[in-house]
Formats: sequence, structure tokens, C-alpha cells
Amino acid sequence: MLAPEPFLQPRGTPISIYFRIKTLSDLGHKVDLITYHLGEDVKIRNLEILRIPDIFFIKKVKIGPSLAKVPLDFLLFVKAFFQLTIKQYDLLISHEEAAWPGTILAIIWRMPHIYDMHSSLPDQLETFNFSHSKLLKKAFLGIEKYILKNSQALIVVCPDLLKKAEKAGCGKKAILLENFLEFKNQELSEQRIQKKRREFTPKGEKIVLYTGNFEPYQGIPLLLKAAAKIRDERVLFLLVGGSKANREKMGRKAKALGISNKVIFTGEVIPSEVPLFISIADVLVSPRLRGRNTPLKIYSFLKSGKPLVATNLWTHIQVLNPENSVLVDPNPQSLAEGICFALWNTEAQKRSRAAKELAEREYTYPRYLEKVSKALEKACNTH
Repeated sequence: MLAPEPFLQPRGTPISIYFRIKTLSDLGHKVDLITYHLGEDVKIRNLEILRIPDIFFIKKVKIGPSLAKVPLDFLLFVKAFFQLTIKQYDLLISHEEAAWPGTILAIIWRMPHIYDMHSSLPDQLETFNFSHSKLLKKAFLGIEKYILKNSQALIVVCPDLLKKAEKAGCGKKAILLENFLEFKNQELSEQRIQKKRREFTPKGEKIVLYTGNFEPYQGIPLLLKAAAKIRDERVLFLLVGGSKANREKMGRKAKALGISNKVIFTGEVIPSEVPLFISIADVLVSPRLRGRNTPLKIYSFLKSGKPLVATNLWTHIQVLNPENSVLVDPNPQSLAEGICFALWNTEAQKRSRAAKELAEREYTYPRYLEKVSKALEKACNTH
């Protein structure tokens, strides 16, 4: 498996990769993961982590496309090439941009290849504001088309990517596998939940929770502007995640809006702690502004049974609808009104129950296992 990511770090794709490997292990397969030199080692049965050497002294890789990934991806390719010369494998699975060299290596070694498509490569250029070059986007479109055509099976994480695969004439080899698994937390007793809640709300305020990174596409400034429109002192905004630099930047923005007293930045927490924060929330919010993939957190939010407020954009409405969430226009006034509706209107509770029922029906581990098994069958039976 080729993963051009810091593994493991508390961010979307590495977490998704973790659960892919765990599932493969539970199905009885052994996995050699070739990945970056960055990240925390994890122990999964039948997993061996093979890291590229730290020869470029790169200590951090930001989310999305970056120039720092170019030399790291080259080393990833070299290590994969070397590994294939010393050991025989039955299957090669590639994530993100590693699918291009992964496809080529699979052809050379005449082995089946699965492209685990977490996002569209050309779309990433716009989502992360990396480049607006039409030539570069055209090149990425060509690379993506090559990968789709030459992979024996595809795993896509949202309906938007499934449509892309179908448009490329590859729909039959695609499996829609939403990223709905989450890290297990120790049993959350009511006592532990209330103790955690009191850390942030000594006066019993209502908690509006955001979890995730603070990259521009996530819409944190929009959330802060919405918070400024909610004058009720009984409402507290708890933002979990974000790098130190981004937290400081958003802290200054909150101060300028005059809401420092009602916004708390916790910093990054380990993934297994996120369910505890969700359990103390009264309302969950996803103010995302750009992107086409469904955010990883949406599935955890649905399972929680808590009212969910999200921007009425394609990134969300692939999964969300007015029956299971509160959808709002991507502007401060609409978001503020949506949060107030979720906090005080009993209709929001009805929608949150519908969301939980959906999650309990559709997003289960047996279904996840079944879909991974189907992807393996597609890859091996068509090669």
C-alpha cells in the first residue's frame, strides 16, 4: 500500500487509511505500508510500516497539494520500486497522488491495482487554492484519467467521486465506501461527560462544536462571524483542532469581532478523544465553503444523535438533507439562524434522531467489511 501522507496524524486521509488497513487485517490480509517519514507508528495486526528516509529534513507537510510533497513522493516511488524487487505481492493499493506511480508499478509487475480515491486530483488544486493554472489542471485531469482506466478496482469515498468514475467509463469497477468509521473511545460514562462539560461551561452554557482543521475551505471565519451575531450569553463556541498558527490567527479574528469570551480553541486532540467532545456538545456545525468530498466528521456527527448545522453545498448534501440536518446558506446571518434553530427548536431534535437512525442502518462495520471485500474481488477477478 502506497500512502503519500504523514501516517498516522489526526487528519482525514491518514485516518481513512488507518481504517482501510485495519479492515484488510480483519479480513486476514497482510499489509506493507510505504509512507512518509512523518507521523506516529500504530500497531495493527498484519501491518508493517515502511517509511521513506528523512533526507530532505522536511518536518511538516500541510494538508492538500504542496511543493514539499514532490521530493517525498519521489522517495515513495523509489522505496516502492525497491520493495517490489525483494518481495512478491498479490495486490497494490495506492492513495491520492501515489496512484500514478502505483499504477505504473502494478503494470510493470503485472499485478492488480486498486486506486483508493479520496479526492479528485485536479479538484484539489482549486479546493486548496494551490494553483489556477489551466495547463496544470489539464495535466492532472490526464493523470487522473490514466489512473482510472488502468486500475482494476476503485474505492471512492463519496457520490461525487463515483460520478467522476462513471463519467470516465469506469463506474463498474468502483465501490462507494464512505469514511464513516471512527476511533473507539473508552466507555463514555455520564460522569465523565459531565466532568468534561464543566471544564468549558461552568455556568451551564450551550455548546456549539466544530472539529477539524482550520484550513480556509473549512469556513472558520464564517463560523466566527455567525457567532458574533448570536448575542445570547448562554451559547459557547468550542473549536477542536487547528494548527497553532491557525488557532492564533482565528483567535485574533475572534478578538476583533468582540467574541473572545464565547469562543474556546482547544487545539489538536488525539482522534480517540473526539467522541468525548461530540458527547458534550448541544449542536454540531460544519461551515465548509469549498470542496466536493463529504467531510469525514459528518458521519460521526450523524451517529451522535445531536443536531447538525451545515452549509447547503454539494460537499454536504451528498449525505445530508433537510430531514436529517439543518442546512444553511454560506453566510453569517443564515448560519447564525441555523445554529439558533438547532439549539432551541424541537424540530432539530427530530432531525437528529432521523440522522442517527440513518447512521445505524447504513454506516456499520459489517457493511464496511463487505465493501472492502468487493473491491478486492473486483481487482483480482478482472486482472
